[in-house]
Parts: sequence; structure tokens; C-alpha cells
Amino acid sequence: MKKTDLQNLRGKNDIDLLNDMKTDKDYLWQLKMDLAAGKVKNVREIRKVRQRIAISKTLIKEKSGTN
Repeated sequence: MKKTDLQNLRGKNDIDLLNDMKTDKDYLWQLKMDLAAGKVKNVREIRKVRQRIAISKTLIKEKSGTN
């Protein structure tokens, strides 16, 4: 993930991060189904989406102040 993408994510509030994370989870599910069907050409996209979800979760946890 590029620094500018990370800075954009840091600028969002919790609700926007949660919405983005839900969208990414839905997209990840679709990618997994397409992978099972043999439709996915770029399997690295799955890794990128999982990374975006993890970063979103981390930022939400940082903003809430819990460990």
C-alpha cells in the first residue's frame, strides 16, 4: 500500500473505515468464489484486499484507544 493511500485511510473517521472494510470483505468473498470457479487471473488481488482489511481494523482500534 502506498503512503498516500495510508494517509487517506488515516484521515477517515470510524464510520467510513467500517463501511470501506465491509465493502472490502464483500469483495474478498467474491474474489474467493471466483478463484474457486477459476475466473481469477490476478490472485495477488486477494492479498491486497486482505491487507486493506487488516489496516482498516488496525486504524479503527488505534482511534478507539483500546488495546
